Amino acid sequence: MKKRAVALCGVAALAVSTAVTAAGAAGADAGSARPVPHAAAVSWKTCGTKEYPKLQCASLRVPLDHDRPRGRQITLALSRVPHTAKTSQGPLLVNPGGPGGSGLTLAGFVASGLPKAVAAQYDVIGFDPRGVGRSRPALDCKPGYFTAVRPPSVPRTKAIEGANLDRATSFAQACAKKYADILPFIDTVSTVRDMDAIRAALGAKQLNYFGYSYGTYLGAVYAKYFPDRVRRLVLDSIVDPEGVWYQDNLGQDLAFNARHQAFMAWVAKYDATYKLGKDPAKVEAEWYAMRDALTKRPAGREVGAGELEDTYLPGGYYNGYWPYLAEAFAAYVNAKDPNPLVQAYRTFAAVDASGDNGYSVYEAVQCRDAPWPRNWNQWRDDNGATHEKAPFSTWNNAWYNAPCAFWPTRTLHSTDISNSSLPPVLLFQATDDAATPFEGGADVHRLLRGSSLVVEEGGGNHGVTLSGNACLDKHLATYLASGKVPRGDGEADAVCDKLPDPKPLTPKAASPAASSPDRGAALHGLIGFRG
Repeated sequence: MKKRAVALCGVAALAVSTAVTAAGAAGADAGSARPVPHAAAVSWKTCGTKEYPKLQCASLRVPLDHDRPRGRQITLALSRVPHTAKTSQGPLLVNPGGPGGSGLTLAGFVASGLPKAVAAQYDVIGFDPRGVGRSRPALDCKPGYFTAVRPPSVPRTKAIEGANLDRATSFAQACAKKYADILPFIDTVSTVRDMDAIRAALGAKQLNYFGYSYGTYLGAVYAKYFPDRVRRLVLDSIVDPEGVWYQDNLGQDLAFNARHQAFMAWVAKYDATYKLGKDPAKVEAEWYAMRDALTKRPAGREVGAGELEDTYLPGGYYNGYWPYLAEAFAAYVNAKDPNPLVQAYRTFAAVDASGDNGYSVYEAVQCRDAPWPRNWNQWRDDNGATHEKAPFSTWNNAWYNAPCAFWPTRTLHSTDISNSSLPPVLLFQATDDAATPFEGGADVHRLLRGSSLVVEEGGGNHGVTLSGNACLDKHLATYLASGKVPRGDGEADAVCDKLPDPKPLTPKAASPAASSPDRGAALHGLIGFRG
């Protein structure tokens, strides 16, 4: 799913070694399971951070085109927290989603979040997928594409629609001009074959894998291409493979609108703090009035209507941000003070060079992976109809994806991930997740025969394991330790209660970074937004 790269709560960016390892390993042909040629051992160097001092880094060369293994090579950046137990269960490859998400720091997060006795049994491996972050080449089609202030999202006039269409086409054209030779190889299947090259380079016959968000689709597609190489597979917050990618995005719009309304109800519940009204409908009307006002007069010449939507979208991913977003909302409405809103935008939504890179890879993968409508009239009709039901972020999301209507490469077809050849697979899904709605988890549970689905009942966060829910984490730890999964009679094999919603801020907690360490916020800083 979608990703906006932003690091919060002091999660440090990982400084990755540029050491080049031995010869690149070619992945197996798509749809085959022939052995990957032998690859020399990966050469690891220390690259620890304050948060994750045990991290090591390396790089691996792989073919740009896996069907031409002796052709042009590209470089993947890798990270590792090595096992410490006497007996190892092998590599645990992790991915935070996106497309476009860097997975280097996630290795440290996962290793530190698992029980020590479980983490000690694995080499936890992170990687920057092709085109991302420290991997080379790294894509950046149009630096500064999200520089404020953008045209408003809702196309109330032909001029607004035209301005947004110009932006979308210009982005697609910039990608075509800079990366014509690269774009045909930035896609999910190519990344999956990179993953198998990583497995081979590590000298492992089978791979353990743990993915969040879009990382769940990567894991499911890997399992389809290489079922005999899957040892354990954990998928958290699951992409619906039957809607890749156009229909999935329309489904997200409805889910994010519902999640935004849950936030409005939370603000109304704490009217004594925010003084925006006790009726959620009234609070919601105030928010849309704020958006209309920012269309005419952006806050600090920096936060217009589109930037406001970007700022509040993270609240749909993680409710731990609600108190900060509510403070900014109340300050703007009640005190006519735009400064907290500008600060919230800079914290949660402003896109830096890393975000430009992530967005470029996001577009490259999603536009290449599966067909998108090439007739803008269909986009206008579908998003217009969805906007009537879900006005919070439908058009913002449409313009985020609009370059796919004009993408320069031929599109592929999504992968049928149905599979009856796997060991038990463990799935996690929150019932009210907006970025990957519940139906995706239910569909994958049905398509992966023998899988086990653990549901967080009433939960609305995206990415639910290793973020504070002990019930979910117990199932994860048991599976990684022993391979055992829960088995039940209903749609879910196990159900965990959601974590409580947050409380309003105390006077000392002025920003996410100022509050106490929060694994949920740390995880969402790594997963990012639109991802």
